[in-house]
Amino acid sequence: MKLPYWVRGDTNAFFGFGVNVLVNVLTLTGLCIGVIKMPAGDVFGVILPALGIALVAGNIYYTYLARRLAAKENRSDVTAMPYGPSVPHMFIVIFVIMLPIYLTTKDPIRAWTAGIAWAFIIGVIVLIGAFVGPYIRKYAPKAALLGTLAGISITFISMNPAGNMWKAAWIALPVFGLLLIGLLTDIKLPFNIPIGLVALLAGTAIGWIGGAMSVPDVTAAAKDIAFAFPHLKFDLLIDGLKDMAPLLATAIPLGVYNFTEAMTNVESAATAGDRFNLRSVLLADGAGAIIGSCLGSPFPPAVYVGHPGWKAAGGRTGYSMATGIVIALLCFFGLFGLLGSIFPTAAIVPILLYIGLLIGAQAFQATPRAHAAAVVAALIPNIAQWATGQMDNTLAAAGTTAAQVGTDALTGAGVVYDGLKTLGEGAILAGLVLGAIVVFIIDKRFWHAAIGAGAGAVLTFVGLIHAEKVQWNANGQVALGYLFLAAICVLFALTRPTPRVPDPDETPEVEGNTFTEAPEGGVPVPAKA
Repeated sequence: MKLPYWVRGDTNAFFGFGVNVLVNVLTLTGLCIGVIKMPAGDVFGVILPALGIALVAGNIYYTYLARRLAAKENRSDVTAMPYGPSVPHMFIVIFVIMLPIYLTTKDPIRAWTAGIAWAFIIGVIVLIGAFVGPYIRKYAPKAALLGTLAGISITFISMNPAGNMWKAAWIALPVFGLLLIGLLTDIKLPFNIPIGLVALLAGTAIGWIGGAMSVPDVTAAAKDIAFAFPHLKFDLLIDGLKDMAPLLATAIPLGVYNFTEAMTNVESAATAGDRFNLRSVLLADGAGAIIGSCLGSPFPPAVYVGHPGWKAAGGRTGYSMATGIVIALLCFFGLFGLLGSIFPTAAIVPILLYIGLLIGAQAFQATPRAHAAAVVAALIPNIAQWATGQMDNTLAAAGTTAAQVGTDALTGAGVVYDGLKTLGEGAILAGLVLGAIVVFIIDKRFWHAAIGAGAGAVLTFVGLIHAEKVQWNANGQVALGYLFLAAICVLFALTRPTPRVPDPDETPEVEGNTFTEAPEGGVPVPAKA
């Protein structure tokens, strides 16, 4: 089979996904300059070119994986995995790692070196996850995997864009409507014009006509254009690694988060029909973070949520590679300041809300109806983490913290801050654990539920979930609660109940998933009932 490098649907997916990555790079650029007060020369001359190298290498690699899978399965409808700077990590490295150091030392370079070291550690942990992640995916129920993925997309991917949309709804809602019509229905524009491009241009036109944009801003941004190619920054990386211990507290759980998120995204792609080898995906994720950090970028890239959305938009293997190359060129030439002054934010962010809608819907559509409660259980920790993050940011803006306000005062105002904070720590893993336990209980597989609860106890005890940092006996009370839950499950398991009979329209699962893990470079084996 002769597989084309570009099809019509790639144009739609390219503009959709390209805009997605574009807005994320614009965001991290603003965070570096506006929050950490880094010199614009270092941001445009070092960080963005370093990120560009990681993105172009990663997207070309994922295009190769997609074409390899298409050749092995003799299909022309394989869609490459999307790859870009990790959105949750971008905010965490800025506000959790770099900002406290900057506020203490008033030295943005020292904060930058810590961020680079943190990204390097994340990459190493993800490489380790490449060898243990496939086993987690094999035995974790689909409702738990897709449910926690939906939690990420609804909170961290959708809510911030939704807020930005309604700040300028007169720009954003027409763009959003065009995207929904073009991507969720079978309606096509004349001459098959890409709906993503039309939506972006329409929103930009509305913004300029309405006075939301300024010509002087564009002129000022154009003066900053300059070519910069990345080069090794081992000196900065080594400086950051000298004080590595404090970084591990967040790097370990966030590294685990990274390969867990990649794992759920691979499951999402498998549900859409493209069954990639998880180890290959994770190795590329880890390598991207390490390469970027060695060149000076503190922003680990990752496989993105949203593969089914780009597949539904008609994207195949070309859109990913094109996105990586174009974004890299924009990084090398320092064009992101100019683009930020041309395109209104409200015209860009609706694509993120569209992806959130799609992934949230998929979590319920692609799992058995009986497991719907498990999907919701997997959502909840992510919602808790997002909510407490909003509370913390609000209190910080007021010059205070939750500790200074006091638990009693917050409780009196109806805010269950402490409980939500504990629930949301390590939200990705916590959602996976809770979702799996609920699935096993629904199916009356109580031995499996007991094992899941025991895993929750261990992860809590060492601080990977439900705790502020990794340490021994990080949260003994919650760990004890999981152990009590495990004991209850064991008692019911001893009664030898009959497992739930699947509905006639359910796909049989083996240890939770429809397909076993593919051998390296191979095709997954269909599970037997």
